[in-house]
Amino acid sequence: MPTFLILGAMKAGTTALYTALDQHPDVFMSPVKEPNFFAFAGNAPDFQAPIDQRPEGVNHASITDLDRYQELFAGTTDETARGEASHWYLYHPDAPVNIERYVPEARLVVMLRNPVERAYSEFLHFVRDQDEPLTDFEMALDAEEERIANHWALGRYVDRGRYDEQLKRYLDRFPREQLRVYLFDDFLEDPAAIRQDLFRFLGVDPSFEPDDRRVNASGVPRSRIIHALLTAAAPLRKAIVPLLPDVVVDWVNDLKNRNLDKPPMDPAVRARLIETFRPHVHRLENRLDRDLSHWLEQ
Repeated sequence: MPTFLILGAMKAGTTALYTALDQHPDVFMSPVKEPNFFAFAGNAPDFQAPIDQRPEGVNHASITDLDRYQELFAGTTDETARGEASHWYLYHPDAPVNIERYVPEARLVVMLRNPVERAYSEFLHFVRDQDEPLTDFEMALDAEEERIANHWALGRYVDRGRYDEQLKRYLDRFPREQLRVYLFDDFLEDPAAIRQDLFRFLGVDPSFEPDDRRVNASGVPRSRIIHALLTAAAPLRKAIVPLLPDVVVDWVNDLKNRNLDKPPMDPAVRARLIETFRPHVHRLENRLDRDLSHWLEQ
């Protein structure tokens, strides 16, 4: 079983943390990113959005059987730490219950991003992959309540940003020293310092320096054809990438990212989200003892 878990948040740098940890010689990372076991243990999810039904969607990609989950760590040898990253753990209310049941001593890692920017980045992520049927952000926000009522996993842009509520579920069950909370702002400013602190928290060599790679960027592709060619089908990607030199993988990722545009958010929509998140940000400030007023600036 894992000795640590990256809980989320989605579009807040968790893939970058996973990538850095996967390079560390003292760490074994699950070869499947986002197995979601502790969110859905023993209960296969049945979300209803079109993307949820596809093989790569949350319904089919999630591992809910304990034996299958433990098989993810069968390749462990002499690594000091074992872990995985599933952003559903921060969001799903069953996750802290199941973590306490199965791995109560596991170290828990969270990275939080300005919830306004996080929501927009998630929206652009799904627009990028043509999974979001509403390409107007305000319309997608207006549809969120109905989508949740219809049991969609897609489109919960506001609901996923209520970090105060999400962290409370963990702090009600785990001691504060078992949970490490980072801010995406700090990671962007000094990624090496965040990684070193993370390595210390997990009890592995903090002097290790992984390669910096920007992965999983959001945006709207300038060319859909180029984006499709560079992303390819998920099974093909998983089969080929391990066979390619790192320099080729990095070149493809860089080319894919440069093909993405990030249109600015409508100021009126930004103002709306700031007011929506304002009470949650204030409660989070108290919980973290950290000034987050810059998250509420227009």
